[in-house]
Amino acid sequence: MDVLSSLQANGRQVHCIDMHTTGEPTRIIYSGFPNLEGSLLSKRDQAKDQYDDIRKRLMSEPRGHDGMYGAIIIPETELVLSGEADIGVLFTHNEGYSTMCGHATMALGRFLVDTHDLNVFPRRETLKFDADSQSIKVNLHAPCGLIRVTVPTTPDGKKSDPSRSVSFLSVPSFAPAVQLKISIPPEVRWPELGARDSIVLDLSYGGAYYALIDIEELGFKALKDVDLDATTRCSQKLLPYLRTHPEIISAIQHPEDPRLSFLYSIMIVDSKIGANPGGVDGTETGLCYFADSQIDRSPTGSCVAARVALAYEKGLRKPGQRWAYNSLVSNKFGAGAFTAEIAGEDSITDTQGRSIRSVVAKVGGQAFYTGAMTFTVENEDVVSSSGFTMASVAS
Repeated sequence: MDVLSSLQANGRQVHCIDMHTTGEPTRIIYSGFPNLEGSLLSKRDQAKDQYDDIRKRLMSEPRGHDGMYGAIIIPETELVLSGEADIGVLFTHNEGYSTMCGHATMALGRFLVDTHDLNVFPRRETLKFDADSQSIKVNLHAPCGLIRVTVPTTPDGKKSDPSRSVSFLSVPSFAPAVQLKISIPPEVRWPELGARDSIVLDLSYGGAYYALIDIEELGFKALKDVDLDATTRCSQKLLPYLRTHPEIISAIQHPEDPRLSFLYSIMIVDSKIGANPGGVDGTETGLCYFADSQIDRSPTGSCVAARVALAYEKGLRKPGQRWAYNSLVSNKFGAGAFTAEIAGEDSITDTQGRSIRSVVAKVGGQAFYTGAMTFTVENEDVVSSSGFTMASVAS
């Protein structure tokens, strides 16, 4: 096609594979992003400081939308060079860059097994096929650390098997604050809170820090038939407030790198409902708000690890117990729940020198392909060169 040929001659192309995990998109950027230097966290800083227009172009309109999520393939990192990891990744969303993403990890696992393009994945042919389990392990270097991914395959090991779940082992996950009472000043309160002036929440880490709050604690009855406009208004007031609250900031100082020390998300939890995929000891549902009022369609894999750690810290979960974690989407379709269990117990030392109990969680779910894209931008295109949101143009 002549138009396609002319577009292919444009030097500002970015090549992507689109996937989804329980409806949550992952735009895998495998070619066309500028080369980045330094450690993976330094590459993340460089991407934010020098190339954020590309992130905005790919995440925002007209090529994306408010709910878009991305994963930039990074072939070489310090853990790849040391032999600990096979490949690296940076995660992107509508506001910036995250440190971990479970749903994108599941999608990436399939993609990295399915590609045999050494320009995309130089270490692809070093991956070992396990004929007994019909699976391949991929060690993924995320900004939060090393994520060990297991991808089910076809009997010959050449392709991923979409009928079975991809699973990953989390970084050490822990709950630094349990049942923390936070006062809510009048200007932050939302109507459903009523006359109350405080809430109780938990803080937990699963590659990113989450504030976990029971749905009733916020003044709502349940996540079944929930008013999303109302919960969104609540999160738009609450999340920015919590991110600047001194007690929250003090509790989420990560012992390895201060660039991991930020509150990523609010997870609203309803432990009374949830689709049951079978083979689990219990089920629950969550509604995750992150970035700029972005709602995770999936059960939020890194927060699943954080929730496993929190249940462990509270004495509610033991090794051998398998739980199902749902989102509104998985409940609606009766498919797409994530499952998780404790895969290992350990401890870490916090910034004050104290020992904190931690776990490694095994989290599983299914991801599927939705398309392949080549994006471009013409020099004369002012509107879409850095993308936009309707909220930004209306303000």
